[in-house]
Amino acid sequence: MRSFVFFRIVCILSLLLPCTYAVAQLSLVAQLRTRSELRDGQGAPLPAGADAAFFTSQRTRLSAGYNMYRLKLGIMVQDTRVWGQDVSTINKSTTGDNNGLMLHEAWAEIRLTDTSHKKSTLSLKIGRQELVYDDQRLIGNLDWLQQARRHDAAVLQFSGAAWKLHAGFAFNQNREKASGTLYDQTPPGNYPGNTNGGSTYKSFEYLHASRSYQQGNISFLFFSDRFNKFHTITENDIPVKIWDKGNWNRITTGVYVTGEYINNTQVTAAAYYQAGKTATGQQLSAGLLSLQAMHTLNEQVAAGGGADYTTGGRSGTVSHAFDPLYGTPHKFWGLMDYFYAGSGFGGKGLQDYYIKTKYKPSEKLQVTADIHRFFSASTVRDASMNKLSRYFGTEIDVVCNYTLTKMIGFEAGYSHFFSSASLSSPEVKNITTPQKNNNWAYLMINVRPAF
Repeated sequence: MRSFVFFRIVCILSLLLPCTYAVAQLSLVAQLRTRSELRDGQGAPLPAGADAAFFTSQRTRLSAGYNMYRLKLGIMVQDTRVWGQDVSTINKSTTGDNNGLMLHEAWAEIRLTDTSHKKSTLSLKIGRQELVYDDQRLIGNLDWLQQARRHDAAVLQFSGAAWKLHAGFAFNQNREKASGTLYDQTPPGNYPGNTNGGSTYKSFEYLHASRSYQQGNISFLFFSDRFNKFHTITENDIPVKIWDKGNWNRITTGVYVTGEYINNTQVTAAAYYQAGKTATGQQLSAGLLSLQAMHTLNEQVAAGGGADYTTGGRSGTVSHAFDPLYGTPHKFWGLMDYFYAGSGFGGKGLQDYYIKTKYKPSEKLQVTADIHRFFSASTVRDASMNKLSRYFGTEIDVVCNYTLTKMIGFEAGYSHFFSSASLSSPEVKNITTPQKNNNWAYLMINVRPAF
């Protein structure tokens, strides 16, 4: 059934191509990406004696782009699933959770200024779309996950010779209503709304301003997201959320700087502050600091290091746990996704000190090797409330990429995490009798033809 749907879309777009080619541009891009994973403590240490997991997931995409005078359209349909989740003779989706076919993107970009204006442009992009800013630490498309991340939003975009300004707006509802705007923001299934595994937003507004200059780029972000207020009651010994009128508002603001300030050395720095209230109504005061330097030795070798610091813990009723919003944590805090990837660690905050290396012996082959040492940013205690070491553990990541052709790529990775008692303690991962050595390996094949 899903194959038939994809086939019909291709046929329709192919019929449109001859009559639109003279006045517009139509493009088609497909993707089939499989990833086989061996998980022996990925996301959190496994209890001692637990068996490792092995599975293959697949993403199938078909995207169409249409570009003409003062208008661009983008549509992307995708199907994500695990091999074997449906029996081989099934003719419909057995459950809602198994239905991986969905509309990932569907947007229109309207150019409000005439394209003859070369110095600056003003446009409105509206619909379901990916949002990607800076290094994707706070706002990114989370492409590592097979389902990725998208938003239903409107973005006003200005682009000049040096400046770029984006103002974005979103307002979520569960369905069409006759009255009221209460929003059930509890994520369905096992899909967290943000990088901390928490609720999705009811609405947001943001302003992102960036300026390019000779050495690099500097940008400013002001992001305000709101969450529907609620209170909790108990029914049959089960807590139940009751949604109330009003919203809790969270503000995140800061700067991001990147550039080559020393010969062959790329320096990246960021600082963000978070205030207001969390999705559960708790007062918030938190921050993030990041600094990285990567030096290119020659065309084949690059190396560098850096440090990230996010606040955590609480003071009385004030939370200091920084939330990296809607970013791509897999890119930053270790490939095994122990932190800020929907895998909670008690809101303790994080210190991450790392070294990164890259070796590219040929145009087709690249190998990277990273090492991270993780520490808590706040006090960690055991079940008896005794203080524990803040050391969480050490992670080693090795990834090999091979490009067979422009449309076919292979990626293989292996990661090892040496965990500590603090990481498995009740206040953090809460794992009883955990194994100390944790492993994760994967093989990914990415086929991406363009028509």
